[in-house]
Amino acid sequence: MICLNYRDSRPIYEQIKDGLKKLIVSGAMAPGEKLPSVRALAQQLSINPNTIQRAYNELENEGYIYSIAGKGSFASGDVGADENRKRELQEKIRELAAELRYLGVSDEELLALVRKEEQA
Repeated sequence: MICLNYRDSRPIYEQIKDGLKKLIVSGAMAPGEKLPSVRALAQQLSINPNTIQRAYNELENEGYIYSIAGKGSFASGDVGADENRKRELQEKIRELAAELRYLGVSDEELLALVRKEEQA
């Protein structure tokens, strides 16, 4: 499910957050699907439950998951409602596109990349 890289400069909670986000965005985790409990995932990854809780809290703040007291955390199907997150990601795309253009990637190649991702 999630692989941790202890040589990665990113904190462990960010690696967990990014791994879960990829599962949700790619459709590997369906909307409404229950995430492992904090304790279960902490035990599976052999890390502190507080680290998992921090990743879950950030995912919930970003709208990728939601929690129900006493039931657990679930993948959200309604991430589209977060306009701030959309703007943040659009700015990242603009920055990446500018850097790719600087490195010699044409607009046509950029567009092909976007279209390829839409079909995936």
